[in-house]
Amino acid sequence: MTDWRPVRRTRTFEDVLAQIERRIAEDGLTAGDRLPAERSLAEQLGVSRSSVREAMRVLETLGVVSSQVGRGPDAGAVLTSRPDTALTDLLRLHLGLASLELREVIDTRLMIERWAATRAATAGADTSGLAAALAGMDAARSAEEFVEHDTAFHCALADASGNRLISAIMRSLRDTMRRYSVEAVTRLGDTSVLRADHERILAAVQAGDAEEAATAVAEHLAHAYPSLS
Repeated sequence: MTDWRPVRRTRTFEDVLAQIERRIAEDGLTAGDRLPAERSLAEQLGVSRSSVREAMRVLETLGVVSSQVGRGPDAGAVLTSRPDTALTDLLRLHLGLASLELREVIDTRLMIERWAATRAATAGADTSGLAAALAGMDAARSAEEFVEHDTAFHCALADASGNRLISAIMRSLRDTMRRYSVEAVTRLGDTSVLRADHERILAAVQAGDAEEAATAVAEHLAHAYPSLS
């Protein structure tokens, strides 16, 4: 039985999005201007680089920024449009998803994540995000902290599919996922089964076994939410 101890919840990527939007407005940035590099932006906002990275992925999906690879003056994403409308639409979507029932969330996740796992395995996708989230689960000291990394794992799986819309949908479901996931982890107490499920999903994707990856996702959700299986 895991001895969960309360910890302070980490700042969500939605909070980082709001801070980045505020910085863009305060600095008077327009299309074509470059945002600070990831490390610099994380330091300025007082958040982790992973939070900044996730927020930037959402902004790129929404067409607000364009990612740029480089160092020094060439580092940082380029602003392609003002974020006002895009972030308002994202907030509206989050509010709409807040009232979803557990069955609706799990059915949606099952469809999305089975497809994402299949695509990631078939494409031989980069699994570093999945591995990093798995390592985070091992170091978690509370149900909330475990779920933060659990949710990051599933978002990374969506990213590995290579479909930006799938990634955006998973991140829009994030708060709803987190709420039900904390309840599931608290109910189970021992996270060893869930930990093994994630490892199985990662191994299947890395092995390029699309069928096994999809099956592992389905069985993982059944373990986490047995009342719905």
